[in-house]
Amino acid sequence: MGRGFGRGRGGGGRGRGGGGRGGGRGGGGGGGQRWWDPEWRNAKLAEIRANGGGGAPRQILNQREMFSRLQNFCADEASPPEIQISENYGRDGADEIYEMSKQLGLYCKSYGKGKKSVVVVSKVPLPNYRPEFDRIDLEFELSLSERQQDLVEDALHATSGLSLRQGGAGPQHVTHGDRRGGDRRDEKPRSGWSGFSEEFIESENKRLKTAQDEQLSSDRVRKMIAFREKLPAYSKREELLRQIEESQVLVISGETGCGKTTQVPQFILEDAIGKNKGFHCNIICTQPRRISAISVSDRVASERGERLGQSVGYQIRLDTKRSKDTKLLFCTTGVLLRKLVREPELEGVSHIIVDEIHERGMNEDFLLIILRDLLPRRPDLRVILMSATLNAESFSQYFGGANMMHIPGFTFPVEQTFLEDILESSRYRVQGKQAGGGGGYRGRGGGYKQRKMEEDDRKAVFTPERHEGYSALTQESLQAWAEGSDKLDLDLIEHVIEHICVTEGEGAMLVFLTGWDDISKLHDQLQRNRILSNKNQYRIIPLHGSMPTANQQKIFANPPPGVRKIVLSTNIAETSITIDDIVFVVDCGKAKEKTYDAVNKLCCLLPTWVSRASVRQRKGRAGRVRAGQCFHVYTRELHDNQMAQYQLPEILRTPLEELCLQIKSLQLGNIEMFLGKALEPPDLLSIHNAVELLEMIGALTEAEELTALGEHLAALPVDPKIGKMILMGAIFGCLDPVLTIAAGLSYRDPFVMPLDKKEIADEVKREFAAGTSSDHVAILNAYSDWQRARSQGGGRGRDFCWHNFLSENTLEMIQDMRYQFLDVLEEAGFLSVDAGTGPTGGQQPFRRSKHQALRSLSQHAHELDLLKAILCAGTFPNVVTVNQGKRFAKFKTREDGKVDLHPSSVNAKKNYFEEDWIVYSDKVKSSGIFIRANTMVSHFALILFGGVIADVEAQEGGFGGLKRFSLLGDYIEYSAQPQVVAMIKELRHRLEVLLQLKLQNPELDLAVEGRALVEAVLILLQSDNNSRRGDQGGGYGGGGGGGYGGGGGGRGGGYGGGRGGRYGGGGYNRSTRGRDFRRR
Repeated sequence: MGRGFGRGRGGGGRGRGGGGRGGGRGGGGGGGQRWWDPEWRNAKLAEIRANGGGGAPRQILNQREMFSRLQNFCADEASPPEIQISENYGRDGADEIYEMSKQLGLYCKSYGKGKKSVVVVSKVPLPNYRPEFDRIDLEFELSLSERQQDLVEDALHATSGLSLRQGGAGPQHVTHGDRRGGDRRDEKPRSGWSGFSEEFIESENKRLKTAQDEQLSSDRVRKMIAFREKLPAYSKREELLRQIEESQVLVISGETGCGKTTQVPQFILEDAIGKNKGFHCNIICTQPRRISAISVSDRVASERGERLGQSVGYQIRLDTKRSKDTKLLFCTTGVLLRKLVREPELEGVSHIIVDEIHERGMNEDFLLIILRDLLPRRPDLRVILMSATLNAESFSQYFGGANMMHIPGFTFPVEQTFLEDILESSRYRVQGKQAGGGGGYRGRGGGYKQRKMEEDDRKAVFTPERHEGYSALTQESLQAWAEGSDKLDLDLIEHVIEHICVTEGEGAMLVFLTGWDDISKLHDQLQRNRILSNKNQYRIIPLHGSMPTANQQKIFANPPPGVRKIVLSTNIAETSITIDDIVFVVDCGKAKEKTYDAVNKLCCLLPTWVSRASVRQRKGRAGRVRAGQCFHVYTRELHDNQMAQYQLPEILRTPLEELCLQIKSLQLGNIEMFLGKALEPPDLLSIHNAVELLEMIGALTEAEELTALGEHLAALPVDPKIGKMILMGAIFGCLDPVLTIAAGLSYRDPFVMPLDKKEIADEVKREFAAGTSSDHVAILNAYSDWQRARSQGGGRGRDFCWHNFLSENTLEMIQDMRYQFLDVLEEAGFLSVDAGTGPTGGQQPFRRSKHQALRSLSQHAHELDLLKAILCAGTFPNVVTVNQGKRFAKFKTREDGKVDLHPSSVNAKKNYFEEDWIVYSDKVKSSGIFIRANTMVSHFALILFGGVIADVEAQEGGFGGLKRFSLLGDYIEYSAQPQVVAMIKELRHRLEVLLQLKLQNPELDLAVEGRALVEAVLILLQSDNNSRRGDQGGGYGGGGGGGYGGGGGGRGGGYGGGRGGRYGGGGYNRSTRGRDFRRR
């Protein structure tokens, strides 16, 4: 019997292999339909409208009866949360029901089309899409050949003795060590200073005081003290120390430039050492960003007259500079949270300073809950919260009326100029956005609703009546700007920068942009500008929080006389760092902000208008050294009427999976109860969604207990799904490629898409994918090829990135993150690395041994089908169904309904998909919902690695002798002979047992315990694709020869070729790379 998958209903699907039932798709209905004829089309549409949109005959809506029904529903607290109205009242009737619902405070949406059209009225918000009302066919028939059945049976027989040592086949609750899912709040604290004799403590105190006295007597430090004394914070020194001594919590608000970030930690340390209490002084100061932790620690060490890493140090992800003598540590908030996992009572820490608390980052809000609960158990601990804005009252109230202090800032006057005045004085003409439909990819453009929304958006940012005193040219430009205000106008910003350079005096300039893409594009534009490209007069420096440390330090250096420094930055320069010589600020008014729609389970990172508090911070950056100017590239009207006073806290606008995992890892009790203690608790639906996902991927049990998988995921500094991908890569011997993909997904896509060469860049990216239909493989191949090019020396790596539209900074970060992931895996026991550094010492021998250990977990690294299956495990439940049409495919997800592939995807222009499934890591919402970072996967990848399998109960008449099972609830169904279903379910069960054993004992050798199972999985995955490839021989890359990308047209040097050997297909071998560079 031939193995195959086919759609399970009549003629609605497409057959696959030998197992499909039904043929191809219908051809549009036939029957004399003439949609191309305008007269016939109009008559047909009128007929459809008369029948209420097709389907059942239209009924007349009784408004009084319907309103009464809705009133009763609203008033009845015992009624179900929604009612479904299936009668066909037409579009007008549905609109009337919507208005009635709105009047009663209910929610209303229409779902489905034709006979399945349903109006749902609900007491709670409704999602945009409900799959149960969609005419979607996701039923497939599965069959296995006799040889495949024999192989699976052999694997099951060989592992018949496999069982969990702790019983049960489900995810195991962690019980080893002190890992408990319960609440640890009643535990008694332990002292971090116990075990030291009084004589030792006294000698240490004297040593520290002697060293500090010597520092204070040096000329260099005396000069620094003279500078420090001029800062507003210094005048508050004694009062600050008194308040910190008297109360456990102090809230400090201080305007930009007051010196609170650098001085408050020093005051505490100097005072403690001066009073012979230095031994017990151990200060941790958290910063929201990596660059601020580095720059502030460097500045404080310099002011103390010592090298960074002595008494003052920093610790961030991938970079640490501290020693046993470090008493003041600057770190990111995430580093402190990971420390809390190991040291829940923070024994030995005397002071916690949480800086930039006004930004309301999720980690900071999380930390506040922990600290508030910790303080009663640590009466000796002091907590200082520092904010750059005046809204400190809420933090004080959160800690039971904690003391507050304000430190006034000192800045010179800053003149503000808004867009209308910039345009009026410069006579610049803004180019309007091009006309046309603006829908999504493959879309037909917007309709009435879209045009109405765009019109409302324009009115929100520009009203002609308020600008009557300006010239006609300025008003036309403002109108054109308003039409395109959803996107950043880099040409306009370039003009503003040039206008300042030509018309204003000397002084450094700070330009606020939304992200690295905008920074990179504007940097390239300025390098081509006829004036600004002069390197003898202008020094253009990009600034981004994820840039290498060495590059970040350039922004602080003063340029030579006659040279203007222009810093292109994200909102990191608002408060996290201070560039002393800034005189001019150009403010685009936007920042990239993550938003989360809990009802539709949709997370987006999009540029949004910043708050007025952020605008104030940006403006303040211009008055540090003398009177400055701030140029706002948006209207005063938008600033006054549309910008919020403060930014929404991150905990209210982001998914909570990582946070929930940390709550369980820190043993903080019930997730919902814990988050209910937040300064502003997140929505319950957001919490429910996060817990549901963690249960679905196996990180939590249904009782909300941390599993062995969950414990390992909590240790990985990535999204839990990406963490699962890494662990699955280690378990199935595919770690090396998975590390690269995971790092790319955690950080950012290394591909750069220049607007003027987008088509060429897209083609290069598709070449990196090598016919695998995978954006993930494109990232993998790009990284691998870059590594080879760089190893040749002579700047080959840099040239390779330039010619192939890649960011070398991003690739370097991916490399560093790979090593960080390896460190975590080694700590967890998955990676066995030889101790020692070899005879020459240093880091290189250590990294060589780590490479050897990595190779031992990468024996299947070149099995493309297995790699895709692991991607499926690491992205589930992010699954797209492919509905293949004659000309192109259509795509749907369970949460969103219709979606499109993002134009940047290697699959965006693909017309025929060999598989029914695509898995994805990310989706964005603009004119529609677009799937990014996606990979086409097979049925067996989904069945074996895609979540829980559930039985489907037979209806009357049964399934014609077949048995059914489902995935994703009942969204996807498979039918097969009963013995095949039993075999697949048992194979899945054994795989789950094997995974649990490995997670509980990472040193377990799967080559011994589960080799037969892994072999069976490989065979099923490979045969799934081989049956479709037929006689293609070389595999995805096309042509004979196999290998990474196939012969002939394949790239060579990457994934994508056919496998060979035992499993059929052509030979599997690395083909020689045809060329290193692409035309740019």
